[in-house]
Amino acid sequence: MKKLILTLFIPLLFVSCGDDFTNLGPLTERNVNNFYKNETDFQLAIRGALDGLQSRETFDVNFVLFMEMRADNGANGGGATGLAASLEQLDTFTDLPSGEEISATYNAVYNVIAGTNNIIARIDDATFDSEAVRDQIKGEAYFIRSLLYYHMAVIFGNVPLQLDEVTTPDVEVTQVDATAIYNQIAIDLEMAENLLPETGRITKWAAAALLGRVHLANGNNSDAVAPLQRVIDSMQFDLVPDYADLWGAANEGNIESIFEIEFITGNVGEGSSYTDNYTPLGFGGVGGGGAPQNVTDDIIGAYEAGDERFDATIDTTDPANPWVRKFISSPAVSSDGDNNWVELRYAEVLLNLAEALGESDAAYDLIDEVRDRAGLGGVDRTPAGGTFDEKLLQERRVEFAFENKRWADLKRFGVAKSVMSAHLGIPESQVTLLFPIPQGAIDVSPDNMTQNPEHQ
Repeated sequence: MKKLILTLFIPLLFVSCGDDFTNLGPLTERNVNNFYKNETDFQLAIRGALDGLQSRETFDVNFVLFMEMRADNGANGGGATGLAASLEQLDTFTDLPSGEEISATYNAVYNVIAGTNNIIARIDDATFDSEAVRDQIKGEAYFIRSLLYYHMAVIFGNVPLQLDEVTTPDVEVTQVDATAIYNQIAIDLEMAENLLPETGRITKWAAAALLGRVHLANGNNSDAVAPLQRVIDSMQFDLVPDYADLWGAANEGNIESIFEIEFITGNVGEGSSYTDNYTPLGFGGVGGGGAPQNVTDDIIGAYEAGDERFDATIDTTDPANPWVRKFISSPAVSSDGDNNWVELRYAEVLLNLAEALGESDAAYDLIDEVRDRAGLGGVDRTPAGGTFDEKLLQERRVEFAFENKRWADLKRFGVAKSVMSAHLGIPESQVTLLFPIPQGAIDVSPDNMTQNPEHQ
């Protein structure tokens, strides 16, 4: 067993992720005895966990960098100093264990996970007027923890699996491989699906959809079929007829959306940064200029003629400066957008089920259902059109462009090294499949935390 001195924790108020790995104290009995007593306390606690999904270090910015800019859809548009230099390292596989964004995300995620652990550990002993509300909050905690551990497994691979609340400064936890992480997520999501309601901010269908995704990530394709089919059989979801109507404040909670991370304009820390991060300098008075998600020629060339998803995804009014259109708030407000992040939607369920089924008429029918919405004909089912995996990966790329799925897809389909080598013109040996474990986490317990081999 590897031992990590776990100090990445406070019980409710999630700290600024600029804090380092050593100055976050553990939960104390005094804190516990003054909190986690009743339904109101747990509503505040789960709100804190949900707020953690809004943070710059997770879904507002950094997961975009780690899942899309790392791949061949986005490219860093900044310079060679400061934050831009750190982003350039992420973009070109020259990232270091001391990287600012890597450390910030690692720290932030474990803070949120610690909060969900407290909820799960304490909620059964608290006073609730409604058992349904107790079940809902507990299920939400399992779901949030699962969603974050999924991203940690994709990004870092071998990470500590902490499931209990922390009450002492030094706690033994096991640094486990991604397979063990995915196995635990599956257990948690099955629990969440049983606890969560059919409607609400996080539903049993969200848990089932995420469970299907996790089984695919773990190589258990046959296990993914049942939860994905449950989502379809629920008859609660469908494809939005117009792809462009998937995003924007007016379209939140549409029939395709299964789980969204809420952003609200006008409240400090509650708005999104997507308009800043995806648009050219000066767009609507904002725009990043050096946006971390500059569009690559590679993704522009990936769309078939007549694919209606292209104009909904990428603006090429200025051919020299294309930018991502999907997530823009209107009116544009710097770091205060009101557009939610759609993390799970019905199109993913369809394409995930196609992947789980493997090459078959049923799988091709699912792909064609998604293509039909895009104004395209059926996919070529003959060998002349390529392998099944090639066709599915291509469809996923244009359907989910800039939605934090490309890097995970390239890894799962076993082509990350070859694709990124060709894209960047670097040797495959330079393409690292895992990010480095932050040096701060290793320094806390240098004898017990192991750096990923690609970064040793």
